[in-house]
Amino acid sequence: MAIFHVIRSQQFDRDILEKLFATAKEMEEIVARGGSDILRDRIAATLFYEPSTRTRFSFEAAMRRLGGSIISTENAPQFSSAAKGETLEDTIQVVGGYVDVIILRHYEVGAAEKAAAVSSVPVINAGDGPGQHPTQALLDLYTIQKELRQIDGIKVALVGDLANGRTVRSLAYLLAKFEGVELYFVAPQVVAMRQDIKDYLTRHNIPFQEEADLAKVARLVDVIYQTRIQKERFDDVHQFEEAYGRYIIDKTIVSLMKERSILLHPLPRVNEITKDVDRDPRAAFFRQAHNGLYVRMALLKMILAPEK
Repeated sequence: MAIFHVIRSQQFDRDILEKLFATAKEMEEIVARGGSDILRDRIAATLFYEPSTRTRFSFEAAMRRLGGSIISTENAPQFSSAAKGETLEDTIQVVGGYVDVIILRHYEVGAAEKAAAVSSVPVINAGDGPGQHPTQALLDLYTIQKELRQIDGIKVALVGDLANGRTVRSLAYLLAKFEGVELYFVAPQVVAMRQDIKDYLTRHNIPFQEEADLAKVARLVDVIYQTRIQKERFDDVHQFEEAYGRYIIDKTIVSLMKERSILLHPLPRVNEITKDVDRDPRAAFFRQAHNGLYVRMALLKMILAPEK
């Protein structure tokens, strides 16, 4: 059940997920006690070619909570040798000589896989363009389990930018590991879920349907997973304007949800969830963000100190 690289959601099976979630629960207890020295003398590099708040800070906090150290760059295209033309592969081989794990965010789909192919130390994919974001999906799944006490048999609506949303793509892959899950895709046509995800779900017998009516879907599902329309992923501003603001979750939509359901969002949000829903107990997105610390602590422990 060992983990080395973390590249894509598909690499995790049910046994590893259950082990990860049990470890994340232990990490919650460790944080409550003030931390640990499990990763004393271990060093992580956060190598980020795209902006980040939650992912970078939670990984860095996770490493420090476990007694480890961090070296970091938050703007690698400008503040690393990438500015001089160095390839990602060369950077990874150099940085890997300094640290025990590399946490990589990159704007290019497949960058984490390229990095892992040449790295002597574990590489964790912290988001590769519109490709995948497996650690976000893991914390999303942990949040669902923690809030609903189950994942098998749930109904989940994925809403917003499904074409470019690496978080929804990664989550769809993970949800396909569970029994009786049903998915609803609610998105403007210009950012509809891509065919590769639909084909994957079909192969794994996960029913899904595309719906235009968010109010209708809100009454049916156990989880609404909202995403922002990502302006930075559009080459055509007219397509962005066509999608922006189409699906807004406000108090009216939340009032239609089941009493024991949850509203998630990977954050940051712009206008797609109004702030007047924040105090509703079903609005779990800040609890979701906090769970990122525990899940990333669990991953770092399982990678760097599996015997402890």
